[in-house]
Amino acid sequence: MIYLIGGSSHVGKTFFSQKLMEDIKVPYVSLDHIKMMFIRSGLTTLTPDDDYEMRYFLWPYVAEYIKTCIENKQSLILEGCYIPENFRDAFDESYLKDIKAVYIVMSEDYIRNHVDDLIDKASVIEKRIKDEVDVERLIMCSKEFKELGMANNIPVLEIDKTFDEEAIFKELKEKLEVSK
Repeated sequence: MIYLIGGSSHVGKTFFSQKLMEDIKVPYVSLDHIKMMFIRSGLTTLTPDDDYEMRYFLWPYVAEYIKTCIENKQSLILEGCYIPENFRDAFDESYLKDIKAVYIVMSEDYIRNHVDDLIDKASVIEKRIKDEVDVERLIMCSKEFKELGMANNIPVLEIDKTFDEEAIFKELKEKLEVSK
């Protein structure tokens, strides 16, 4: 099974991917690492700040990676803000039955009321080299991912009142239809 965990920056995608990996014993890959591979190798002129363009640049490569995993009967968790709303278009039905996806977002109220928490937890799994929290951008991106998810039948997990790790993780597993 392939698990796609998308959504805006700073919503906990990497944290929950790590937690899911530990729980179901399936490796995860951060699409940020794949992004940096393309940038550092000179295979793109896009920069780390070109999130929107990078989403559509990376996806054909990521889709082929996913197909190879499915063909080889390997499970994988892929996380990042580079999972496009039309990701299903890259696959025929024989692949789609083995792909589950969710977008994680945060409500505007949660973001505005928990900026310090977002900054404090930003590097909980991996060190962010350049990390400036732009509240308005986070709000805009979370709203966009929520709308895109709803419009494209991608389950959306919205963090609203509190960041209850266990409750969020339970909901994530439900939305991804994780059997364990």
